[in-house]
Amino acid sequence: MAAQRYVDAVREGLERLGETQIEAIHAGAEIVTEAILGKRKVFAFGATHSFILCEEMCYRTGGLMLINPIYPHGMNLQVRPMTLTSQLERLEGLGELLLSNSPASEGDALILASTSGRNDVVLDMALTAREMGITTIGITALDYSRNVESRHKSGKRLFELVDLVIDTCSPLGDAAVAFEGFPQKSGPLSTVLGCTVVNALVCQIIQNLLDSGQTPPVFISANVEGGDEHNAAVLAENADRIFFMD
Repeated sequence: MAAQRYVDAVREGLERLGETQIEAIHAGAEIVTEAILGKRKVFAFGATHSFILCEEMCYRTGGLMLINPIYPHGMNLQVRPMTLTSQLERLEGLGELLLSNSPASEGDALILASTSGRNDVVLDMALTAREMGITTIGITALDYSRNVESRHKSGKRLFELVDLVIDTCSPLGDAAVAFEGFPQKSGPLSTVLGCTVVNALVCQIIQNLLDSGQTPPVFISANVEGGDEHNAAVLAENADRIFFMD
C-alpha cells in the first residue's frame, strides 16, 4: 500500500539520519551553544518549504527562545501567486539584502535550510554571512544537492559555502514513493527529516547549556497552567537577543 510505503520511507530516512548525522548535529549544537554563551545571537533562514524548519524552531512548546527566524519575504506559502516563491528564491542579491537588514552581526550563528541548496537566495545569504563573520550551519540533502547544478553565479551549492553541513538524508527530488505505471513520485521526506534535525539540534543545545550551568530559555505550552506567565517572564529576561516578538 502506498501509505505504508511512505511510512517505511520515513522510518528508513530517520534510521539513516541517526546512523550518519548525530556527530554533525552535536557539532552544530556546539556552534550555537558557543554563540549563546558568548552573548551572541542566533538566526535561521529557509525559503519556501525550507522555512518550515525555521518555524519549527520558533515560538513553540519546547522551543529555544533564542532562535530568530529571518522572514523570507515573498518566499513563504502565503504569497499569491504561490509560484512567485520559486522566482524570488532565484533572485540574485535578495539573500544579501535580507541578512544585511536583519539584526545579525559578527560572531552570531546562522542556520540555513535548503533541500536542494542550489538557489540564489540562500547562497547569497551564506556568502554574506561569511563576509560578516557569522558562523553558518547548512541543513541540506547532500544526495539531492550533489546531483543538481547551482543556479548561483559562483557555481557553488549550500554544502560548499557553510561552516558545517547537516544532511537530512532526503533523496534526489525529495519525493520517495513510486507508483506503478505513473511517472511522478510523491511522499516528500525533507520536512519530516529536516524537522527531526532541527529538534535534535535544539535538544542538544539545551543539554549543552545545562551542562554549562546555564538555564536555557525554553517555551512551555501556553495551554498548561502557568505557561503564559513562564513564557512572558523568560522572554522579557532575554529580550536583547529575541527579535521575533517585535
